[in-house]
Amino acid sequence: MLIADLTASALAFAVFAPILFYMVLHWRADSNYSHGFIVALLVPYLIWERRKKLARTPIEPSWYGVIPLALGALALAIGRLGVELMSMRVAFVLTLIGIQLLLLGIPIIRVLAFPLFLMFLMVPLPQSLVNVIAFPLQLIAADMAVGTLHLFGFPVLREGNILHLPNMPLFVAEACSGLRSLMALGTLGILFAYFFRKSWAERLLLIASTIPIAIFVNAFRVALTAVLSYYKPELAKGAMHTTEGFVTFGMALALLMAEATLISFFIKTYKRRKATA
Repeated sequence: MLIADLTASALAFAVFAPILFYMVLHWRADSNYSHGFIVALLVPYLIWERRKKLARTPIEPSWYGVIPLALGALALAIGRLGVELMSMRVAFVLTLIGIQLLLLGIPIIRVLAFPLFLMFLMVPLPQSLVNVIAFPLQLIAADMAVGTLHLFGFPVLREGNILHLPNMPLFVAEACSGLRSLMALGTLGILFAYFFRKSWAERLLLIASTIPIAIFVNAFRVALTAVLSYYKPELAKGAMHTTEGFVTFGMALALLMAEATLISFFIKTYKRRKATA
């Protein structure tokens, strides 16, 4: 069965090779999805890490594998007919999951669940959906930035996603919506929660918190850009603007780690008090 599984998986990679090739090109072209390279390297490592557990797990082929295979075939057909890339890319992940379930069974899927489902994070969202998500994020970032600037006495007026400063207008573009930070921080949040936290409640709380953290940090970045533009407009462009992005993302990671530490501290304190009560 193992040889049949490896052969079927290799055939799936061969069939989907053109789709996977253009997905990798998408990762290179759009920095919103550059985390795809990290996920693509992590998945085989995570499978290899489970090799001893896999060797002890019984192989019990299951006909339930037909379900993800059928869904994968449907997604591929929809993607081909509608020229919709996300459907075709999701079809690959569903097909790979279906093959493992069909030929190796549910016990093996339980062991491989995290790396297999992690592959969904490699799939870029369709641009139509990105537009729907990005524009509200732009408005939220602009609104929060203006509130912060007003708090510190900076004269600024918001019109949609444009901040009007006394010396120049500042456009909060799609690249400044925070979507990139949200996706990267969300991926790192999932990985951190899985590797370093055992409680599912703690894991879900950490993953969910990446959304407000990314939004808050991005609003801070917009406000910082506005302050730099107010005093010295050239500082808000080029290398300095890129450096801002690295600094603010580092700040987001620091907030996530601080939150994780606080959650652990409160949980341990609660358990300690409960044990001594």
